Amino acid sequence: MAEAVVHVIDDDEAMRDSLSYLLESAGIDARTYESATEFLRGINSVGAGCIVTDVRMPELNGLDLVRHLREQGVNLPVIVMTGHADVPLAVEAMKAGAVEFLEKPFEDEVLMRAIQTALRGGSAAQDPTEKKRLRAIFDALSPREQQVLDGVVAGKMNKVIAFELGISPRTVEVYRANMMSKTGAHGLSELVQMVMHARL
Repeated sequence: MAEAVVHVIDDDEAMRDSLSYLLESAGIDARTYESATEFLRGINSVGAGCIVTDVRMPELNGLDLVRHLREQGVNLPVIVMTGHADVPLAVEAMKAGAVEFLEKPFEDEVLMRAIQTALRGGSAAQDPTEKKRLRAIFDALSPREQQVLDGVVAGKMNKVIAFELGISPRTVEVYRANMMSKTGAHGLSELVQMVMHARL
């Protein structure tokens, strides 16, 4: 763990400083970059560790960075964070290869947990036991709840899901609330992450 470095990429200087302080106070070596382009300039000297990157940045955004790293065969785990979360963005990040997707603002403990998991080898969901647990959760949903879930993960609005299923938007809201309760997800992006981890 001592040799691992967390590379923090964010165009917000205050965010970089805050995360750097948090990591170093936990005994984790941190390096900060104001852009994905700056990080990529030194990619050849990057060793073990993980990357924490914002999504919305000038030049190269966080999702494009994840894709670029995968294309170049760089397998450092990437945690994506954003202050403008939406379901399609979460799905896109996970499909691109991000191991976690965090909405700002987040609790320090949430980020540290994600980083510790990443430094241990990627994503908690790569653990077969965790994948099995998640699949069991989704298998326990009713057929109608699973249909609504598919619509939610596709980024569809309640009224669109309702129209496609021939039910009212209010009924869709009830199914969504039931899903959140049964899965234990604290928000839509967390629900999407759980689904992606179970299915990927």
